[in-house]
Amino acid sequence: MSRSWKWDFEEPSRVRATPQPPAPGAPAPGAPVPDEPRAAALAATFRRRRGAAALVFVLILVAALVSLLGSSHRAAAPRAGTSAAANAAALPPGSGASAGASGDPVKAVLSYTPFLVAGGAHGREVALTFDDGPGPYTPEVLSVLERSHAPATFFAIGKMERYFSASTAREVQDGDAVGDHTQSHLALATLSAHEQREQLFEGIARVEIAGAPRPELFRPPYGSFNATTLAELHSLGLLMVLWSVDTNDYLQPGAPVIVERALAGARPGAIILMHDGGGNRAQTIAALPQIIHDLRARGYALVTVPRLLRDDPPAAGLPIPHSLAGD
Repeated sequence: MSRSWKWDFEEPSRVRATPQPPAPGAPAPGAPVPDEPRAAALAATFRRRRGAAALVFVLILVAALVSLLGSSHRAAAPRAGTSAAANAAALPPGSGASAGASGDPVKAVLSYTPFLVAGGAHGREVALTFDDGPGPYTPEVLSVLERSHAPATFFAIGKMERYFSASTAREVQDGDAVGDHTQSHLALATLSAHEQREQLFEGIARVEIAGAPRPELFRPPYGSFNATTLAELHSLGLLMVLWSVDTNDYLQPGAPVIVERALAGARPGAIILMHDGGGNRAQTIAALPQIIHDLRARGYALVTVPRLLRDDPPAAGLPIPHSLAGD
């Protein structure tokens, strides 16, 4: 599949109108128009402009309603063949069993910290996370997760939704969580406040258009962020999710190395970073079944980040880290 994108397919075609000769009996261009025809012409122009204004108002109203409806959380369908407990574990926040008596776990954590590197250390849960999709390899990643009945969390790049939004819809159907990874995968610390907000908001909008609930989670590309980023995340209600284990799978070190790195950093509450987009992900796909098997053999349950926050949230008062290396 070609890795080059063509953005001009969304541009409307522009056809120049061909001048038409005046109808018989019509006044020549620039000639004075009698009072009654002039009044009729003005009235027709007014009606056209009023109709255009009404159409614009209706379109704005429809867009506002779509945004409002999209911001509410929609329940995701469970994976086929999973138990009731596993299905409840895979549900995104705000969808019945996942919300529980404690409400939205992401908002609960946001009430005392703007970020997390890992969950708490009191349980036996681990979160697999994937960045830079959706892309050509995302369906194969999803197939491995589905066969293993393993939920995960995906951080999506907004512009990729133009081509691979079907994978995001599939993630939602599987009960996976979908977060924002900006619109264009830029290092946020290098951007102005306005540019950062555009990257964040456009990424949110693209994920919602793809059929996912409005993202509450965010992961900074390259681990790049600053105080401005945190302020913008606060205004948008986004929790920054970093990671405790970086497999560096984007460097394609080989499937055995990816497996070794994932398992070496496995701890209660670990958040493991991998990639489903941004390049050839065949090694990640090859490593994933072994990672899932070995984590479970060690007694770890695989959960989404929202489920991890509900079951074993991070401690309060942790110092905010500096920008991290990584992708």
